[in-house]
Amino acid sequence: MLTETLGPVLIANRGEIARRIIRTVKRMGLRAIAVHSEADADLPFVREADAAVLLGPANPAQSYLDAAKVLEAARATGARAIHPGYGFLSENAAFARAVVEAGMTWIGPSPESIDRMGDKINARNLMEAAGVPVAAGTREPVTDLSLALRAAESIGYPVMVKTAGGGGGIGMSVAHDDEALAKAYEQAARAASRFAGDALDGPAVLIERYIERARHVEVQILGLPDGRVLALGERDCSVQRRHQKVVEESPSPGITPELRERMLAAAVRAGEAVGYLGAGTVECLVDADAQDFVFLEMNTRLQVEHPVTELVTGLDLVELQLRVAAGESPDLDVRPRGHAIEFRVYAEDPKRFFPGPGVITTWDEPVGEGVRVDSGYESGNTVTPFYDPLMAKLCVLGEDRADALAKGRKAVEAFAVAGPKNNLPFCAELLDDDEFVSGDYDTALVARMRGGRA
Repeated sequence: MLTETLGPVLIANRGEIARRIIRTVKRMGLRAIAVHSEADADLPFVREADAAVLLGPANPAQSYLDAAKVLEAARATGARAIHPGYGFLSENAAFARAVVEAGMTWIGPSPESIDRMGDKINARNLMEAAGVPVAAGTREPVTDLSLALRAAESIGYPVMVKTAGGGGGIGMSVAHDDEALAKAYEQAARAASRFAGDALDGPAVLIERYIERARHVEVQILGLPDGRVLALGERDCSVQRRHQKVVEESPSPGITPELRERMLAAAVRAGEAVGYLGAGTVECLVDADAQDFVFLEMNTRLQVEHPVTELVTGLDLVELQLRVAAGESPDLDVRPRGHAIEFRVYAEDPKRFFPGPGVITTWDEPVGEGVRVDSGYESGNTVTPFYDPLMAKLCVLGEDRADALAKGRKAVEAFAVAGPKNNLPFCAELLDDDEFVSGDYDTALVARMRGGRA
C-alpha cells in the first residue's frame, strides 16, 4: 500500500534532514528523489538519493524556495509524494495545496491546519478557545507603535515583541519600558515586512507578557487519520542563542511529573482543535519558578530536534509521517525510556556564534553505544554562506541524565571537525557548566555564559 500511495518520494529539502529522510524512505522500500541547488551538488544527500534534480542557483529563492521548480521536478521524476522536511516550503500552505492539486501526496498536515497555525495571533486565539493556556497578549495584529504602547501598558512590562508569522527567533526581543519597546517594535516590524510578507496595512506584530525565568519546552504530537492525536513526550529546548535552539533534551529536567501530564494533555487538545494530521510540535513557555506553562506556537512540520524523541521512544517519526500520509493509523505503545540530548553542530564561531563557512578538511564522527549523528556533510564538502550553518546533530542516549551527560562529553570530544569554524568547543563548555549540569537552567543560560551577549 505504501508503494502504491507514496512511491517515489521527493524530498524538498537539503543537508542533514534530506539525508535523514532519504534513509527512512529507502528502508521502507520506496524510491527517494532529491532536489538540490548548484551549491549543494556534491553533498552526500544528493549522492545517496535514487535520483536527483538540479533546481537552480545557490540562492534559495531560485532553488529550494521555488515551488514551481520543485513541483516540476516531482512531475519529471514520477514522484507520487513530497516530504518537505523543515524550513523552506515545509509550512507553506499554498505549496501544500499545489502538491495536492497536482495529484500527489503531501507528507504533512492539511493546508488548512498550516494556515490556522501559521499566524501566531490566530493560533493563540484558537488555542485559548480550546482551553490551552496562553500568555496575556494581543488578540489582534499590532500594526503601529501607538498600538504597541497601549498593548504594553495593558499587559504590563516586561513584554516579548515578535512577528505574528515566521519562526526561528526572527524579530524577537524583550522590552522593559516604552523606549525599549519602540526599538523592539521597529525591529519586529522590519522582520515582519521582510520575512512574513504582511499586507500593506501594516506589519503584523504580536506582543505578549514576558516570563522572566522561562524554559522552552515542546510536546511532540502525532495526529492519526482515525482522528486520534497522540502525545509522544516533551523536549526541553531552553539552551538558545539569539532565541534559536542549540541543545535539546528529553525528558525535560525542569518540570514536575504533574506539569508534564498537564502539558501533554494540552498538546493533545491543541492538535484536536485543528484536526491535526501527522507529526507536529506544540511549543510552550514554562515559568520555571511557578511550574506553570503557556502556549507559544505550533510547528506544523518535523522539528530539527526530532531525534531526541526518537531515541527515548524507539519510534521513527519519518516512518510515522509516511504511514499517516498513506492513511494508516498505527497503534503505538509510547513509553519513553532513558534520557537523550541533541547538540546542534554549527559552522559558527563558538564564542559569538557568527557563521563561519568554509571547506571541511577533517570530518570524523563519534561512534559508540547510544551515539547518533545526523550529518549533512563529510570531509571535502564546503559549508557555503547561502543556508543555515547547521552541519550535523550529535545525539546521545543514556540510561538517565547523568549517563547522557557523560556520553555527551565523550562524543563531543571525539567529534573532529576542521576547516569551518564550529561550535563543538561551546558544546564542551556547556557540558562543564554547573547550571546546565544541574538541570536547573532557563532560556537565558547561554547569555549568562557569554556575559549577556547571546
